[in-house]
Parts: sequence; structure tokens; C-alpha cells
Amino acid sequence: MTIEKITLLRKELHSYPELSGQEIATACRIKNFIEKYHNTKIIENIGGNGLAFIYEFSNSGPTIVIRCELDALPIEEANDFKHRSLNKGVSHKCGHDGHMAIVAGLAVWLNEQDFKRGKVILLFQPAEETGAGAPEVLKDERFRKLHPDYIFALHNIPGQPLHSIIILKGNFSSTVQSVAIQLKGRESHSAEPEHGVNPALCMAELIQKFNRLNMNDPADEDFRLCVPVYSSMGVKSYGISAGFGEVHYTLRTRSREKMERLKQDLDNILLEVCPKYKLPYTVKWFEYFPAVVNDGLCNQLITETAKACKFDYIEKNAAFKFGEDFGWFSEKYKAAMFGLGAGLASPALHQADYDFPDEIIETGITMFKGIINRVLTH
Repeated sequence: MTIEKITLLRKELHSYPELSGQEIATACRIKNFIEKYHNTKIIENIGGNGLAFIYEFSNSGPTIVIRCELDALPIEEANDFKHRSLNKGVSHKCGHDGHMAIVAGLAVWLNEQDFKRGKVILLFQPAEETGAGAPEVLKDERFRKLHPDYIFALHNIPGQPLHSIIILKGNFSSTVQSVAIQLKGRESHSAEPEHGVNPALCMAELIQKFNRLNMNDPADEDFRLCVPVYSSMGVKSYGISAGFGEVHYTLRTRSREKMERLKQDLDNILLEVCPKYKLPYTVKWFEYFPAVVNDGLCNQLITETAKACKFDYIEKNAAFKFGEDFGWFSEKYKAAMFGLGAGLASPALHQADYDFPDEIIETGITMFKGIINRVLTH
């Protein structure tokens, strides 16, 4: 197996992205690729459209799970290269295509190994972007019966040197929660707004007061970030004063406890502002991502592997501000995630012109090989 074939797989996955919960064809492409090289035991439809490939070397010894993500984002591709997304409005702008290629490359290597103990599970998890995939995998009795001892994952990191390994003690990512706030007023003729209840001023005040809650420094113990992601009000009919509005936010903090305090602060603002404008409201909380908390031993294995492979490694002091549903795994198992530098000039994650750099596929494979070797041969 050459790295060129794995790179071609990455580009194929990039061309045919699928949204969270819809990754049927993506899972099929992964299964077809791996089965070309080894007909191992597979658990299908795990956590939805997920796949788990089981490499059992012995009934004794530790079980290692290497996890990656199947899903893409609802972003229109801005690039015009040959492997650009062919699915309108959907693209791999978080690099999950590259993460999958790395883990699929491990399958080829594992087929050639003869470890004397342990198991390796390659987990292709669905629905990471919505936070729904990891909890569904953990609910699956077939996953629990694997009894993982260690779970590892990586995430590519634009803005860091190519091939560098980014290591964090404690939290790797932030706690993230999304919320939708709906305001129910009353329509009226736009010539007579006094006969209705228009939510515009209320929405404006809420947005201003939510913004004052921000402490946008991830190194600060009280880091908290409230970002408006969507809003809507009224209809495009210019004789009607709006009678309905909604605003959606994503919130970020360092921990579950700090998230609960931030949610209470939002609730207090709603209780203060909405009655002033005579607006009943509803609040819906959804898409929760617990912080990824790196286990000390797992982090040590990552660090030792990076050193042994002579990769530059960067010890970062503050958790990344993004959310990762890998946090659900780190709550229940010894787990850790490391960053893989995607280049100083790379567009940021979730930008329309981002593309996973193929140069770091081999780096990711080498890191996971080293971690597996350390666990199963020491």
C-alpha cells in the first residue's frame, strides 16, 4: 500500500461529502477500501452510520480505539481543484476526509502486524459536527462489549507548522452548547406598529447584553464566548410589522460547571429584557459538546511517540476554543486527542476555501502506529 493510494481515497472522500447523520455512501467507501486489503471483523451502523473494524491479536492485553469522523459541513466549496465537492452546499471544511484517510491507512498496516497481545479498533464515527455521534456510539451495546482501555484521536490544526504535534495537558477542547431563543409578539400593519408587538428592539438589546458576557481569552479561567450564529424576524412583506423573531447562539466555556453558570446568566438577561417588551419567549438548548479532557497516561504516550518519531511538538497551555464530541469518550474512558499542524498558511477550519493538506496524512499514520506499538509491545 502506498501513501498515494491513501491520498486518492482522501480526495475521493472530499469529492463526495455527506452531512451529519447522512454518511451512508461515505461509510460504504471506507468499507470498500479497507476490505480490499483485509477482510476483518466489522461492526456496521454503529452510532448511526458508523463503522468499527476490529483487529484482534490476542484475547489478553489492552484494547485501543483509534477514532475519526465521517461527516462534513453545510458549506459551499470555494475551491476549484479537481477533487472539489460535487455535493452542492456540502463540503469537508473540518478535515474529516483527511482524518478518515489516516485511519484507513492504519487498517492496511494493521493487516501486516503480528502483535502478541491486545486488540485495535478503528472507529469511523458519524455525526461529530452536531455532537450526536459519540453519545450514540457509547449507547451501542456492541461498542461497550469491546471494553476499550484507551481511545485516541487527532485533529488537524491550521495555523500551526506542518507535521507538528500539538499536545495539551488537561482540556484539549472547550465545552460547547447551542441555544435557540424564540420571541412571540404580534403582527400589525406597518403603518400602525402601536397595534402590534415587534421583537426588533428586544432582539437588539438581547444581542448587546449577551455580547457583554464574553471573555474571549481561552487562557483565562473565566473564558466564555457567546456567538450569534443565526437570526430571523418577520416576513418579507413590507406592510406587516414583524410579530415573531428568533436568535440562535453557540456558547463556549472551559467546563460543564462554567457552562451552567453562563446559561444562568443568559436566563437572567431574558427574564430582565423580554417582559420589558411584553414578549413571551421559549428557549431550546441543543448540540452539547463536553470538553475533551486528556488522560495523563494517554498524553504521555502521545508525547513519547512524537519524540521518538522526531516530530516537532508544541505544548499548548490553553484548550482550543472549538468543540469536539470526542469529549463524550473522554468522560468514560482513558482518552486523549492531539493536534496535527496543517500549515501556517492554511485557511482556518470551517472556511469555504479550506482543504486538508495531504502532506500530513503520513505524519498522522506514523503517530498512531507509534502509539499502538507502545501500548501493545511494552
